[in-house]
Amino acid sequence: MTMSSRVRKLALTAHVTASVGWLGAVVGFLALAIAGLTSEQCQTAGAAYLAMKLIIRFVIVPLSLASLVTGLVSSLGTAWGLFRHYWVLAKLLLTILATSLLALHTQPVGRVARLATERMLSSTDLRQVRIQIVADAGAALLVLLVNTTLGVYKPRGMTRYGWRKQHQQKVWQP
Repeated sequence: MTMSSRVRKLALTAHVTASVGWLGAVVGFLALAIAGLTSEQCQTAGAAYLAMKLIIRFVIVPLSLASLVTGLVSSLGTAWGLFRHYWVLAKLLLTILATSLLALHTQPVGRVARLATERMLSSTDLRQVRIQIVADAGAALLVLLVNTTLGVYKPRGMTRYGWRKQHQQKVWQP
């Protein structure tokens, strides 16, 4: 089912807004993760991890889910389709992967945030976990930039399903 132009633009606007918001939230999260890791002030580090916990829960998770849902709606309601082009399929898989890994990523942040509420963080407290948080945020940023690049450049290449559908449309059109 193809959406009308007005609905398609609305769906695309919602998708771009959620995706750009997710990207921006991850950039802010990464800045806080770096501040939490490198700060020599215990209060700054603790505040960074508490803020990161809130950003994950109330910004990153909702935006990742919104991006996934609006991306599905946009692809299913347009000629691009969900399984017709490799770039759409790649974006879908990367979004599902990033959203799924996000659930795992929330656990280390929660662990450090809990410790920060119990006492002042020293530079050695959970150092490996804090490094992991920075690395995970950097990887998330890279995945989101790849998704953005795929959405803008739309590299050529149709799946077998896409070729079949395109051939069927050519055969059946008057």
